[in-house]
Amino acid sequence: MNVLYKKISVWKREDERTAIKYNCFELIKLKKYCVQSADYYSIPIDSKDIADLSRQYLDLFLEEAPENRGELYDSLEEAIEKFDSDFD
Repeated sequence: MNVLYKKISVWKREDERTAIKYNCFELIKLKKYCVQSADYYSIPIDSKDIADLSRQYLDLFLEEAPENRGELYDSLEEAIEKFDSDFD
């Protein structure tokens, strides 16, 4: 079965120097959401770090289907809350 995914980036500001980008997917046919990973950024921003995070994002996606990494949720908010609780 061919599954179609919609990439969704959700940003959260931690403070004036730090932000988190949640790398989320919507499984289009199911209308369900998951968080594949989260990238943490802080000032000063290093372009090499950005390239490394982008490469990691693709590696994770190609290694394993996002829906196999964890549960699927009805909303982005729910998926992010669960991701945060699992990794805090």
